[in-house]
Amino acid sequence: MGLDLKALAKKIEKCRLCRLWKSRKKAVPGEGPENAKIMFIGQAPGKQEDATGKPFVGKAGKFLNALLDEIGFDRQKCFITSVVKCFPPKNRPPRADEAMICIKNYLAKQIELVNPKLVVLLGKIAQRYVPDSLLSGRIVLKTAHPAAGMRFPKIRRKMKKDFSLLKKLIKEIS
Repeated sequence: MGLDLKALAKKIEKCRLCRLWKSRKKAVPGEGPENAKIMFIGQAPGKQEDATGKPFVGKAGKFLNALLDEIGFDRQKCFITSVVKCFPPKNRPPRADEAMICIKNYLAKQIELVNPKLVVLLGKIAQRYVPDSLLSGRIVLKTAHPAAGMRFPKIRRKMKKDFSLLKKLIKEIS
C-alpha cells in the first residue's frame, strides 16, 4: 500500500532532514481533504502554526480566511500547506536548501496525493521555489502572501482582485 496524507504527515512530524527541525515545536504538514480541488501553498509555518501544528492559524491565516469568506469559499474544502513544514528561527524566510529538501521529500508527494486542479502560490517564497514541473497540467494562481496583504493596502487591493479571479477559476473547475 502506498503512502497517504496521514502517513506522510507522520513522516513530516519526525523529519530531521534539514536544520529547521531544531527550531520547531511542532511540524506543520498541512491540512485538508485528500481529494481537494484547490491547494494553497505558503512559505513556512509561523509562531502560531509552530505552536499548534496547523497551517495558517495566526493573523495571516485569519486574513486568508477573510479573503476566502469574501468569495464564498469554504477553507475546509482546500488543502493548505507550505513550502517548508517547520518554523524557521526568528521567522526568517526559508533558505534554498531547506525549501528544496522539503519540496523533494514532502510537498511533491502532497501535490501528487491531493492532485489538485488549481494551485494557489502565496508569496514570493512559494513562487520562487515550487518548480513548474510539479504544477504541470494544473491551473496556477500566484498572489501575495496574506501577511503582506494584511500590512500593505496596495497589496491587499491586489490580493482582493486575485481572489475575485480565484472565485471565477473555482467555478470553472467545479
